[in-house]
Amino acid sequence: MVVKGFSKGFFIMILFIVTLAFLDVLRPYYSSVLWAVILAVIFNPLKNRLKQYMGDRNGLISLLTVLIICLIVFTPLAIITSSLAIEFNAVYTKLQGNETQLPVMVSDTIHHLPRWARHFLSDHNLDSTAEIQKKLSDVALQGSQYLAGSVFVIGKSTFGFVVGFGIMLYILFFLIKDGAYLVNLTLEALPLSRHVKHHLFMKFAAVSRATVKGTVVVAIVQGALGGLAFYIAGLDGSLLWGALMAFLSIIPAVGSAIIWVPATIYFFASGMLWQGIFLIVFFVVVIGLVDNILRPLLVGKDTKMPDYLILITTLGGMEIYGINGFVIGPLIAALFIACWNILSGREHQNNTDMIDEDFIEEGKNHPDADKTAS
Repeated sequence: MVVKGFSKGFFIMILFIVTLAFLDVLRPYYSSVLWAVILAVIFNPLKNRLKQYMGDRNGLISLLTVLIICLIVFTPLAIITSSLAIEFNAVYTKLQGNETQLPVMVSDTIHHLPRWARHFLSDHNLDSTAEIQKKLSDVALQGSQYLAGSVFVIGKSTFGFVVGFGIMLYILFFLIKDGAYLVNLTLEALPLSRHVKHHLFMKFAAVSRATVKGTVVVAIVQGALGGLAFYIAGLDGSLLWGALMAFLSIIPAVGSAIIWVPATIYFFASGMLWQGIFLIVFFVVVIGLVDNILRPLLVGKDTKMPDYLILITTLGGMEIYGINGFVIGPLIAALFIACWNILSGREHQNNTDMIDEDFIEEGKNHPDADKTAS
């Protein structure tokens, strides 16, 4: 078979090589592209709502949508980040001024350890409050010296982050503006039946939307409640620990426990029983309800995957793709299941999800659609 002057096999080989080269070119900014696509999917309903009030001014609507995204997503994130920097600086200052309770906490905990563990720590001069404080001060000093010597690396990383963020916003604008047209081009290029293409696209959109929205909501709730619990229990740096708990809550089932279990052990080891009991009851009951009710409701319901599969694919995705893996892992799993269900006949033309016809029509009415057709 010949495809416009090329043999089919040779053309497929060229297509494969060019596709790999294209993906390799995008690799430095794959995070920017990924999050631009995800945000465009999540906030497409917002664009449609604005379109009802502003008519067909697509460029202005897209720009306004991006500005709203920055206002409700990135502005609060910047405020939280600056608050965390202030909190971290306060903890660092206390470490240098010997004002933190951390050495006392560690020392009290050490006294309740088994004899062999105490002997081991004694051999390394870590069995007294003064020695622990000295070690922490040395670590803080070495950390500041390391940061001072790494200004160029930090500046380079910051510059790379700013460039990546700018690229993401730039791509996001065009995805919101021309998203329907680009989806139509993709659907026309795929050599699959109409219902299969539509179903896979809808699965991608549903899983991306559910994973990000669900994870963010659960993280905010767990971080806020966890920080409040630590504040009530009298633990220093409650905002910092709450933010860390919010970040770790990306890992289903076990994320927040990495923070509150050691804190509970410390309270019990130090004889502060009511604080330890309070943390256990609060995190097992309240945080447990948040994780076991909100996460399946916001993530599992739309992804239509069991909790254990979401956990495994989230961990596997983060192992391979870093922080972006909490989206990529479940997404790959959902598409894997969808493809096998279509192949087995469980999902077919009569029960698969189809893209909204208004979205398809918007892509067909795009100004560049006529150029492509001609």
